Amino acid sequence: CSIAVIGPNADTQYNQLGDYTAPQDSDAVTTVLEGIRALVSPSTRVLYAKGCAIRDTTQSDIAAAVEAARNADVAVVVVGGSSARDFRTDYAATGAANTETGNQVVSDMDCGEGFDRATLSLLGDQSRLLSEVIATGTPVVAVYIQGRPLDMNFAAEKAGALLTAWYPGAEGGTAVAEVIFGEVNPSGKLPVTIPRGVGQVPIYYSQGNRRDYMDMPGTPLYAFGHGLSYTTFDYSDMTVDVHDNNNDTLCTVSCTVTNTGDRAGSEVVQLYVRNPISDVAQPAMLLKGFRRITLQPGESVSVTFPLAADELATLRPSLAKAFTPGEYRIMIGSASDNIRLQQTVEM
Repeated sequence: CSIAVIGPNADTQYNQLGDYTAPQDSDAVTTVLEGIRALVSPSTRVLYAKGCAIRDTTQSDIAAAVEAARNADVAVVVVGGSSARDFRTDYAATGAANTETGNQVVSDMDCGEGFDRATLSLLGDQSRLLSEVIATGTPVVAVYIQGRPLDMNFAAEKAGALLTAWYPGAEGGTAVAEVIFGEVNPSGKLPVTIPRGVGQVPIYYSQGNRRDYMDMPGTPLYAFGHGLSYTTFDYSDMTVDVHDNNNDTLCTVSCTVTNTGDRAGSEVVQLYVRNPISDVAQPAMLLKGFRRITLQPGESVSVTFPLAADELATLRPSLAKAFTPGEYRIMIGSASDNIRLQQTVEM
């Protein structure tokens, strides 16, 4: 079989801080291309084509990337951004980039102090690269390496798989390859919300439901807490035990989580709370706890969350925090937009 590894971030190394770095002698620093080459069998043919730079369109050779994809059984397209300092950009004493010097050098750097973005789209010819590789009909795994949420709408719709790696660090290439080939069952959950478009920004999970736009849904592309696995999990048997005589723990929330797939995996069980009736305006939901659990196929485990008065306290007009007795909605789910179990209780 053959694999095409394509994109401006496919053969880029990352240091321990997540920044891009010049090639190093250390064996611990791997690119996605190197990670894939190290993991596949000797009989597997690995083709490489950069396709384009992150920002500079004068370096584009999309035809070579398309040819590589056509000659492969699957294509891994690694796009995104960069926090690399190329040392050709002028910087102020504060470390911020000076973008008004007239410097004509187009660096890959698109993220960092002084590198503000007006859009969330892929820069340079990256969108065209991704589009033309997908148009070949070869199955595509899209990998985004980035320092901020980017527009992933096309990849989410057209690619066979989508992996967000952020800045993955020195072993990032190995980690990405192991997730793609199933050596590791992914269990990461988004710590941010991925918008559909820049017009949604700011967007965050505690806003609750948003009105649809004229030209797009109001919901995010991927919600806070979202993350898929190579297995599936079922949630059941939710109980909320209210402790009337305990001034510390107000209630204990529990549920049963079962691995319903055919391989071991980890799930991040998330607890959200809403106070729907309050004399102080409250968010639609707030994350109050999470538990990471690892289950074998068919295995079940009980997950428990204690909720203390301080965790349910609100900031009063006097700026003092206090718990307000009343009705609370307790929600358990695998993401902020994927609530599996909920109960409303008086506390």
